[in-house]
Amino acid sequence: MEVLTKEEVELRKQELAEKIFKGAIFIHPTDTIYGLGCNALLSEAVKKIRELKGMRERPFSVIAPSKTWIEVNCVVSEKAAKWLEKLPGPYTLILPLKNQKAVAREVNNGVGTLGVRIPKHWISEFVSFLGFPVITTSVNKAGASFMTSLEDLDHDIKSHVDFIIYDGELFGKPSTIIHLEEERKLLNVIPLPPKKIKRKGRKKK
Repeated sequence: MEVLTKEEVELRKQELAEKIFKGAIFIHPTDTIYGLGCNALLSEAVKKIRELKGMRERPFSVIAPSKTWIEVNCVVSEKAAKWLEKLPGPYTLILPLKNQKAVAREVNNGVGTLGVRIPKHWISEFVSFLGFPVITTSVNKAGASFMTSLEDLDHDIKSHVDFIIYDGELFGKPSTIIHLEEERKLLNVIPLPPKKIKRKGRKKK
């Protein structure tokens, strides 16, 4: 397991890109906290992260390679477009997923939405170079404190990642989640009054 600096990532980005493409599990910095990541298109890699964290059902978010990727693969309403303009930034936008094949099913467990990020951090440039979305989820076991430095990195997680991109101690907090699921208009159905049944009178004899 290697610990890499920004400079080393830049020098070896093609090599690292190939490793991630093939399923490497790695830790990366963001503009908020450290994230545990992998190629979001690979089911087996995503499953490994779920097992590492002990998180079976909760959807994962991704760092998108570009805003265009978000627009192509997610439903971007007028309201969502305004939030998209705020990226890069410390936000996770929850959007309806238009292209179900944009990420492996294990990323969101088929809920129909996807959390997307573009951090205001050089890691976004690296993901843009990759050209595909990368899982980003806090580096911790479910219910435990998240990683802020190498010193408090969970030993089991450390032993199962292929490499760490380290950017020093991070004192941030998780990104702000913005729910932008498409609003659905509810059709108010007004029940019709029951039809009056005309009773035929008895014929007089």
